[in-house]
Amino acid sequence: MSNRGYRPLVPVFIAAVLTVPWLAVRITGASVGLTLSILLSGMSILGAAFLLAWAAETAEKDVSRSFAIAVLAVLAVAPEYAVDALYAWEAGVTPAGPASREAADLAVANMTGANRILIGIGWSGIVLFTIHRAASHPDPHVERVDGILADRVHLDRELSLEIVFLFVATFYAFFIPLTDSIALHDMMILVGLYTLYILFAIRTPPTEEVHIGVPAYLQSFRRRWRIATVIGLFVFSGLTILVAVEPFAHGLEELGLQYGIQPFLMIQWIAPLASETPEFIIVVLLVTKGRSSASFNALISSKLNQWTLLIGTLVLVYSVSLGYYGALPLGSRQAGEIWLTAAQSYFALALLIDLRIDAREAVALLSLFLVQLHPTFHQHEWLLTFTGLYLVLGTILFVRRRGALFRVVMLAQARVNGTAPRSERD
Repeated sequence: MSNRGYRPLVPVFIAAVLTVPWLAVRITGASVGLTLSILLSGMSILGAAFLLAWAAETAEKDVSRSFAIAVLAVLAVAPEYAVDALYAWEAGVTPAGPASREAADLAVANMTGANRILIGIGWSGIVLFTIHRAASHPDPHVERVDGILADRVHLDRELSLEIVFLFVATFYAFFIPLTDSIALHDMMILVGLYTLYILFAIRTPPTEEVHIGVPAYLQSFRRRWRIATVIGLFVFSGLTILVAVEPFAHGLEELGLQYGIQPFLMIQWIAPLASETPEFIIVVLLVTKGRSSASFNALISSKLNQWTLLIGTLVLVYSVSLGYYGALPLGSRQAGEIWLTAAQSYFALALLIDLRIDAREAVALLSLFLVQLHPTFHQHEWLLTFTGLYLVLGTILFVRRRGALFRVVMLAQARVNGTAPRSERD
């Protein structure tokens, strides 16, 4: 093959090179300063995110987009699982002491913070970015509407299945704090939900979407080499993100502590924001390629796996650490955090239920999230107040859009039965 034929591999080489400095530091055990550690691990995350996005797009030739993006989402947020698992493990080491309760609280705080950041910043931010970019780069999923912040993003009908499963998981989450713990039955139900979703996602036929650049080049490989390349990119980028995000997040935590930010707030907000970085990079890349609906697919899939697998596996890690079965305890503050996180998800789904979301709705989603970051609203009473507000607003929207809710359920059922149209805009 000519040198011209290898040109699409140049970006792959550049992305891979970005991961090398930090991997070299980890392999050699070299000691680097805080600033350099953040810089090198951040570069590694950036390079791995590009590789992961290309792998997922390439995989769409052989599997459904939903399944490919589900794999991408799990790998992109794997560091979040690692952080939560660490705190759940520490909670089981000394189950009778105050350190155990503190570690259990931090595990839940990190999990709820990550979930609320994903919706509050991720979902709203990608809508605003997509609409802004469409002003100079036409996007078939963006509709121009007269009025202030009235432009909206349309989602593919294919997302109906993810929305329905996320709605069921969100509904169930409201009941978790009632037992003052995350228990075995919670794990079975939530992990079972995600397993069922994956089984349906696998059954969906591959898409016929036209790709350009690196994915198009990799899709031209013979099937066995294409599959080997995709698996290799998934494994390499996933492992790279796993070894890079933890020092990146901890580096930012340490930097924040130097500026007087409280440790609990660092664990709940700064660490999850850092661990969500690969996911945010990937969805921005998808939008820049004009694949805004695919970017939402990634965000919703990420929310679904965090809202099911992440919560469900906490009790498993805690029990393994204990050496026997034990439910992960929840204090009143963490019960309120779970209720608020579930309520935010409920409201966000109400915005998406008609498979479109406009800039005003995105601003509302972002504003409600940002207000909660103020220290005044960290008390249990305020957690419940915001929970109630989300529930009221979400219920009003669901009542007004009940026809859309019924339609999404029917579309999800059609997709399960294999009769839904593929990648058709609403």
